[in-house]
Amino acid sequence: MRFMIIVKSQPDFEAETAPVKAPDEKLYAAMAQYHEDLVKAGALLDASGLQPSSKGWRIHYSESGKRTLTDGPFAEAKELIAGYTVIQVRSREEAMEWARRFPNPAGEGKEAVIEVRQLWEMEDFPAGDTTDRFKQMGMK
Repeated sequence: MRFMIIVKSQPDFEAETAPVKAPDEKLYAAMAQYHEDLVKAGALLDASGLQPSSKGWRIHYSESGKRTLTDGPFAEAKELIAGYTVIQVRSREEAMEWARRFPNPAGEGKEAVIEVRQLWEMEDFPAGDTTDRFKQMGMK
């Protein structure tokens, strides 16, 4: 089972222009230790921080089929994602255990939110030519 631990953005994260201007060494070390523990457990698949929304864009799809591109930044930081960690574990409970250990992404004593969502697996989709095409592309 794969799960994505989603770090919700906040105004401080959106203001960053570099990965970390002056790293909070304690938080940085805690994140490194957490991800190293995931590696040792064979559970880490991927992890990364995302640059601020000012460097991104959105595509809006209308009912008529029109696509409109909107450059960032985006106003609602609480609706944005600042980073993620993808893990592979045996159960939902194991994913919860790992999520509880995730260091506070804003630093101790500050408010922050992470969200955990299970990823769809190819086995969840109906058998058929299209599913086979995705599997041939290496999709899991």
